[in-house]
Amino acid sequence: MDSYLEDILQQRRAAQLYRVRHAHHGAQTPILHLEQGDYLAFCSNDYLGLASHPLLKTTVQEAVEEFAVGSGASHLITGHTTAHHQLEQALAAYTARERALLFSTGYMANVGVISALMGRNDEVFLDKLDHASLIDAAILSRAKLKRYPHNNISALENLLAKSTAAHKLIVVDGVFSMDGDLADLPAIVALAKRYDAWVMVDDAHGLGVLGETGRGTLQYFGLSAQDVPILMGTLGKAFGVFGAFVAGSELLIEVLIQNARSYIYTTALPPALAAATEVSLQLADSESWRREQLKTLIAYLQVGAAQRNIPLLPSITPIQVLMLGSAERALAVSEALLAKEILVTAIRPPTVPANTARLRITLSALHQLADVERLLNALAEVLAA
Repeated sequence: MDSYLEDILQQRRAAQLYRVRHAHHGAQTPILHLEQGDYLAFCSNDYLGLASHPLLKTTVQEAVEEFAVGSGASHLITGHTTAHHQLEQALAAYTARERALLFSTGYMANVGVISALMGRNDEVFLDKLDHASLIDAAILSRAKLKRYPHNNISALENLLAKSTAAHKLIVVDGVFSMDGDLADLPAIVALAKRYDAWVMVDDAHGLGVLGETGRGTLQYFGLSAQDVPILMGTLGKAFGVFGAFVAGSELLIEVLIQNARSYIYTTALPPALAAATEVSLQLADSESWRREQLKTLIAYLQVGAAQRNIPLLPSITPIQVLMLGSAERALAVSEALLAKEILVTAIRPPTVPANTARLRITLSALHQLADVERLLNALAEVLAA
């Protein structure tokens, strides 16, 4: 067994795909305290900078005094506390839907929803760049999996037109996590109505960030719960805590409570984190300066990159991508930045397709313009070397 496992790791090393973790001490902020020193980081999903908010810390401390630490059981046994219940109600209100259901992770939410709703006589339609959890969820559901080229609406229509499935579900990321672009949701919704399909949006990277009040990709495009009946969101990115949820109709949530295995057969997340997330939703609304700061930073990065001939992919989100091609090249650029005490992780296959390795630069509302300027100057030097 050891020989087999060593072969797997050696293949990773040879292909420049070996992954290394960076352990840091302290809060999730733009400055991370690694063993070898302090680094300016541009790879967190803490878009609004709420993970280190003092009010969230005091809320967790107070909630631990009330609820202790672990929930102790699944939601359907004795793990569902008033903190969980109140957060579900707050999430339903936040997304303007009848009900919401908490899951421990976004991966579990996607697996739970798709496998609960779809079966062998059904078809699931996925964008080629959809998140890995959506692909795995479709496979686990045993439905037929149909994938179309990224944002290719005509290809999706051809697949829908040929479908004779009992039920058809189009599942798509609102914001594609490794590219930073948006799904063409208005066109997808129009096709769904034409071909009697359902739409599910994983808005992990849109909620809290996009739209006039941060309600995500659906608000950005002006779409309703009737247009997109299944909405999944995560709580560990813009909201700075942990967990995930699905929001939709009363009927949808009740079916998931009864049938979603990844909800039924797992321990509920710690109630103190649920209490903190409810506060985080309020902060995301009341401290709208965080979204405005993100817009300023994004514009500053894009203008500065253009001035320095740094070819970023088009994106209106905090996810800004520098495509580098080979895994070796992406790793070399990332390591050169690390030598300048700047942390930007190289994203390599299988996370992204072959020959599309990249740097995925992510911005937080806690970054300052001077931080972005430092990154731009370092990138220009490294790329010119």
